[in-house]
Amino acid sequence: MSPQRLRHAAWLLRSGGVIAYPTEAVFGLGCDPWDADAVDRILAMKRREWSKGLIVIASDPDQLVPFVHELAEPRMREIRASWPGPNTWLLPARAQTPRWLTGRFDTLAVRVTAHPFAAALCRAYGGAMVSTSANQAGRPPARTALAVRRALDSGPDLILSAPCMGSAQPSRIRDGQSGRILRA
Repeated sequence: MSPQRLRHAAWLLRSGGVIAYPTEAVFGLGCDPWDADAVDRILAMKRREWSKGLIVIASDPDQLVPFVHELAEPRMREIRASWPGPNTWLLPARAQTPRWLTGRFDTLAVRVTAHPFAAALCRAYGGAMVSTSANQAGRPPARTALAVRRALDSGPDLILSAPCMGSAQPSRIRDGQSGRILRA
């Protein structure tokens, strides 16, 4: 991915755009997590209920600080040791974390991505971003840029064509308090 294309994608995120990009396992849809209109566009593309909440990814755990509270040290060591990687954790959301991210929950799903391009995108953008699979609710996730184009009626502003990392399944989701696996 060229530096110019990366800068353009980051500019789109800052401007309220929606982009599709590769992650560890599938293509994701991303936007500025603080932008309600951009999140609404993603939910409409996916035909997803807002109440289910969304995942926020980062290139570094510090980018998640504005969104979630850290837990006690033994658990946080386990969480940090699982990152970067395909491990999403549900952590207690801060009071200022928008409901359009948490849905009906008081937690937020967060991950530090291992995908080099997704991480570079977070760094270029300057923070964490929404990451949800690029497909309509209940349909198989897209694993290529072409599949994104085919899967979504009204598409994202930009589709970044690069390979996913080849994980067979989307990220594992775990409860931060208990460590229990919610999605393997």
